[in-house]
Amino acid sequence: MQLVALIAGAIVAGAVFAQSGADVVKSKGCLNCHAVDQRKMGPAFKDVAAKYKGDNGAADTLTSKLKDGKGHPKIPASDAEIKAAIGYVLSQ
Repeated sequence: MQLVALIAGAIVAGAVFAQSGADVVKSKGCLNCHAVDQRKMGPAFKDVAAKYKGDNGAADTLTSKLKDGKGHPKIPASDAEIKAAIGYVLSQ
């Protein structure tokens, strides 16, 4: 019985980690203030990607902003979700 619960938990956890960056920005409400190619309340994802292009510390900088609320509202998301969202934004 415990093995079944362990396997079920692993499957559910795998589904969470498999969430794409595009799905994360939708589910966490990022699109309320941002769009891929146009400025809303916040900058367009393409503008963010252009600003950080070639910056090896971009992911760490953006992670800090989202997790700690430094210059951006704090985002209630797991580390994996934040990493996926940032990867998506920087790929634009």
